[in-house]
Amino acid sequence: MAECGGLHSGSRRHTMDKSITLPPDEIFRNLENAKRFAIDIGGSLTKLAYYSTVQHKVAKVRSFDHTAKEATSDELYEITMQEEVTARLHFIKFENAYIETCLDFVRDHLVNTDTKVIKATGGGAHKFKELIERKLGLRVDKEDEMTCLIKGCNFVLRNIPHEAFVYAKHADSEFRFQTTQPDIFPYLLVNIGSGVSIVKVESEDKFERIGGSSIGGGTFWGLGALLTKTKRFDELLQLASKGQHTSVDMLVKDIYGGSYGSLGLTGDLIASSFGKSATADKGGFSKEDMAKSLLHMISNDIGQLACLYAKLHSLSRVYFGGFFIRGHPVTMHTITYSINFFTKGEVQALFLRHEGYLGAIGAFLKGAEEDNPNQYSWGENYAGSSGLMSVSPDMNPMQRARSGTFDMLEMDRLERKLVNLPLLQDASSYIPDTVDLTEDALAREYWLYCFEEALDGVVKRALASQPDIPEAAERAEKFRQKYRHKLQTLRHQPFAYGSLTVRSLLDTREHCLNEFNFPDPYSKVWAQISPASWSLSSSVPPVLSLICLSVLTPSLLCARQIKQRENDAALKYYQKAVQSLEELSWEERQFALVRGVLAGNVFDWGAKAVSDVLESDPEFGFEQAKRQLEERPWLVDSYDEWFERLKGPPHKCALFFVDNSGVDIILGVMPFVRELLSRGTEVVLASNSSPALNDVTNGELQILTESIAAMDPVIRAALGEDRLTLVQSGSSSPCLDLSRLDKVLAMVVRERKTDLVIIEGMGRAIHTNYYAMLSCESLKMAVIKNSWLADRLGGKLFSVVFKYEVPAAGIDSPALTPS
Repeated sequence: MAECGGLHSGSRRHTMDKSITLPPDEIFRNLENAKRFAIDIGGSLTKLAYYSTVQHKVAKVRSFDHTAKEATSDELYEITMQEEVTARLHFIKFENAYIETCLDFVRDHLVNTDTKVIKATGGGAHKFKELIERKLGLRVDKEDEMTCLIKGCNFVLRNIPHEAFVYAKHADSEFRFQTTQPDIFPYLLVNIGSGVSIVKVESEDKFERIGGSSIGGGTFWGLGALLTKTKRFDELLQLASKGQHTSVDMLVKDIYGGSYGSLGLTGDLIASSFGKSATADKGGFSKEDMAKSLLHMISNDIGQLACLYAKLHSLSRVYFGGFFIRGHPVTMHTITYSINFFTKGEVQALFLRHEGYLGAIGAFLKGAEEDNPNQYSWGENYAGSSGLMSVSPDMNPMQRARSGTFDMLEMDRLERKLVNLPLLQDASSYIPDTVDLTEDALAREYWLYCFEEALDGVVKRALASQPDIPEAAERAEKFRQKYRHKLQTLRHQPFAYGSLTVRSLLDTREHCLNEFNFPDPYSKVWAQISPASWSLSSSVPPVLSLICLSVLTPSLLCARQIKQRENDAALKYYQKAVQSLEELSWEERQFALVRGVLAGNVFDWGAKAVSDVLESDPEFGFEQAKRQLEERPWLVDSYDEWFERLKGPPHKCALFFVDNSGVDIILGVMPFVRELLSRGTEVVLASNSSPALNDVTNGELQILTESIAAMDPVIRAALGEDRLTLVQSGSSSPCLDLSRLDKVLAMVVRERKTDLVIIEGMGRAIHTNYYAMLSCESLKMAVIKNSWLADRLGGKLFSVVFKYEVPAAGIDSPALTPS
């Protein structure tokens, strides 16, 4: 959040401070490319929305034509940085007191925009219409407030994971985020503004106001002002948070001396709001107590209304929004209590992280209908978004300073439409992440410390990936500052971007790297050119001592690409690896193939324990990796069940989510895939659409597979017969969310009648998807390359997880339980 000076909306100092500085790289970003504006003006807050195009660097893979003159080396491909333009949505929320200065800033920074109209909604749209048109030179086109609200709500529910949450005041984690539903309809939206509107939403364009009340936020504000002489809404809520309503309200026990058992009423229930005020001495109540009683009275009334309408229309999802909510814990708590009481827990009160932006988002969508934004998937850009702030009075002061600040939400248009994996057993209950760091304080502290400690190394790799670009150092330092600030924010507000997980920490880092044009920090590293380091060890059988990965020390100045170097070297030994496997008996080969996948998975530059080894021991190779693996029985060991399954009929089609480049994919995964193909199983290899750590991307995998096919008739035939298919996963993360996959991949899975899913790697099979339940057989393989995690799970470094599952059948799901 960016500070904006010393103005406060309730301080009566509403004259604009022209000295306010609004840094464009922090708040109104990319204004030079902005178009299609929308604005939502409420009673105290303004929300501005606009669309922009963002130019940034992307890593592209280009294959060398070795028959042409350009083939000056044995390298298969090169990774180049290219400029690419993508679409971004910006939403900025600020107090109405700043509107004039903000409009001046937008006008002064607009460049070559052809926008003529600004869509407007909200009660203040008419009030500020003349000011907007005069300042921006745009015609104000007012849109229906409720229509905009519904469109905005549909948009965030569909595109932002962990958008909805349940508020639990006394729980370890006050925000309990909900899984994104594959079908968001139908639902009930209770919008609490001055009054209350209750809307039933059945589809994108079908909704109906089915009820409401005149007793809403305006009632609380108005009666509260009369009772307490407090004029500001936020101050009134602060008073309520400190009050004791029992001093003012008459409880059941005040009437009956205890509970009313025959009616099921406990003694602490409110029998009459403000009931004690009729008999109390004049002036006997504090402002805080009266504000608390008033808040309970109105919240209970709204909660009961919402429950009645939800039951009448058989709706289980009820979302609350409006300025009465605004993320205030005391309001969310009272409404949650009311809903739980009246429905006996059958209906949950759901709140939205971005409910303050719904009107602005909807107004923008109305103005962009010709571009059909809903045909795309969008993702929250953590690098440019403020996140959910807590305003609880007992929270850190930096979290409560809402006045004088700007909230921001940025959403990037994704290249591909994302959908659920069709093979999820129950998409509505699927949770990608194994551990929620929001609730696990010890794990949260450890992982935040890890990411902070790794920051310097990431900066060095980012710089090494662009050694010839002068301004790279400045951008790398900005990345450092931005990501460190994000980590500090998450330490105080772990709920800022939904449930905090290892996956979200990695994604936040990737977003920050991309923000400063470092799309693939692992594309280059200072690498040691030493022919001896690539030779086979004479003391080990050649097929086992397949590769030695060398890594540069800073004193050796030769930039080479990590993934390319490892890929090129691994390819040289692929045929020897296959030959060795074919010489084994069928039973021995099955186990050797599994050990090969696990050993290959050790080569992971995202794991500090591994990168430390690789950087200190240039002779560490495939055979050494095998020796690092624990002996059976493994930490999680379903190998015997898998082996018995292999004696049966082949699978129709296997979907394999692959992990790392180099040794992992070439010497671990590909021989395993080759065996599946030889059994008569079709295989779909799903790899990242764009770079993350040293994970193999779809572009790289295409080239590597073609190279393997040139020397392996099994792979060559499978490609030619369309029995081996390479598809983008739609992900750019080291982890895997099976609810957000490329639509093309989902289509292939259906068409091929996939009956086996294989997930490889610590990020995809342990940090995420360990408990994912699928409707077909699944195999999850990983090596634990983090000593803290291994210790917590009762294992040790390089412990093995090999988990084979059959849906709703005789194989139990082994639990990863902290020891």
